[in-house]
Amino acid sequence: MSGYVLAIDQGTTSTRAIVFDDATRIKGVAQQEFAQHFPRSGWVEHDPEDIWNSVLGTAKGAIAEASLSAADIAAIGITNQRETVLVWDRETGKPIHNAIVWQDRRTTEICRRLVADGAEPQITEKTGLIVDPYFSGTKIAWLLDHVEGARQKAEQGRLAFGTVDSFLLFRLTGGRVHATDATNASRTMLFDISANDWDDDLLKLLNVPRAILPEVMDCDADFGVTDASLFGSSIPILGMAGDQHAATLGQACFQPGMLKSTYGTGCFAVLNTGEERVASNNRLLTTIAYRLSGKTSFALEGSIFIAGAAVQWLRDGLTIIDKADVSGPLAAKADPEQDVYLVPAFTGLGAPWWDAEARGAIFGLTRKTGPNELARAALEAVCYQTADLLNAMKKDWPAASDTVLRVDGGMVASDYTMQRLADLLNAPVDRPAVLETTALGAAWLAGQKAGVWPGMEGFAARWRLERQFTPQMDAVTRGRKLSGWADAVRRTLTR
Repeated sequence: MSGYVLAIDQGTTSTRAIVFDDATRIKGVAQQEFAQHFPRSGWVEHDPEDIWNSVLGTAKGAIAEASLSAADIAAIGITNQRETVLVWDRETGKPIHNAIVWQDRRTTEICRRLVADGAEPQITEKTGLIVDPYFSGTKIAWLLDHVEGARQKAEQGRLAFGTVDSFLLFRLTGGRVHATDATNASRTMLFDISANDWDDDLLKLLNVPRAILPEVMDCDADFGVTDASLFGSSIPILGMAGDQHAATLGQACFQPGMLKSTYGTGCFAVLNTGEERVASNNRLLTTIAYRLSGKTSFALEGSIFIAGAAVQWLRDGLTIIDKADVSGPLAAKADPEQDVYLVPAFTGLGAPWWDAEARGAIFGLTRKTGPNELARAALEAVCYQTADLLNAMKKDWPAASDTVLRVDGGMVASDYTMQRLADLLNAPVDRPAVLETTALGAAWLAGQKAGVWPGMEGFAARWRLERQFTPQMDAVTRGRKLSGWADAVRRTLTR
């Protein structure tokens, strides 16, 4: 059997497809950005056809760049932006509305009512999540209530709901398979992570019909095969996980206490707690890290809504940079005597504050403040938020105190940002040799299921360190900067 595996990495702002060989080396890559739609303040949407076309185009492109055909691909693994919601017609496969993106805040009022009605403890007990527009459940209810005829069709079983993975699976299999995996299901606010099943009480609470839900499978499962018309021949789909879970796997964080943080559009830190489901007292999420061969591993997660998106704002909003990779060199030239803080609450604040009403703010501006200082503030904001997440994790699970942070995602290519991260965390930061860890995790799920890649132990042995960043900032400077950040956040919070 061929040892080549195709990973489809469908992200928030772009889709990437990568072909790996049996030694986990990259043989072909294709990437495509797609449009972001902002119909109202706080609303974020994607055109589902843009998502689908980008997946189809990049998958074909990666296979072609590797000089392969579909017959050479042993399996496909899918990873995706989580919590983003699509609802489509089962017969035609056509979505009834644009996808509502995880960043979208239109269901803030629904969430506020759920909290006021005392529903949050029940939701947290079953799902490990808090009540926030970030998660999928209230988005589904909004679609069914705001698209004409949708609720009636849903109750008749004529519509299907899915996060992006489920939508792609439906399309890739020619409409034959409507399924998801346990990690994506765990982010909907409808899934009992201890029972590993959709929960009838939560479905009733959020007014979501069970008839529209996908089947929930392990992350390494037989999800069907692609329709032969798409790539010339059918390819088995054998792996699926939400992006942060796939990155956890790609970083080989298989043991309890291992920690990774991914820096893409947002930032997501995931701490593996093994078979122990750790309840957070510090507003972190308890989630399924992965479910393999029927066995569930849990994690604590801290979610930051804006990371790389802050650099995009520098480029597209303020137009003070023309490319993302110049932000680090620009920040390095900032005036060290100016402490400028950007609190990037463009779509509210995530963990550990969870303030959907907060909006972005900049503090410490002077007449001397310029592009250099704003670039530094944007990059440091990511580091400060990570420090807040790690502090909360250590309080919830003291075993995490001595862990080393493994990092991945687009931002970690910046030496400046990673050094700043180590400085402000006062802890080592490990950057791996393979930065495409999200795609690598999806590929591993499919590859090991197909029998062409090693299992956990063999895969973990392949993980390689490219560079470790160690703290260099003195304690006084670190304390002053962290104190200033805490004050800036306090001034931004609405509650």
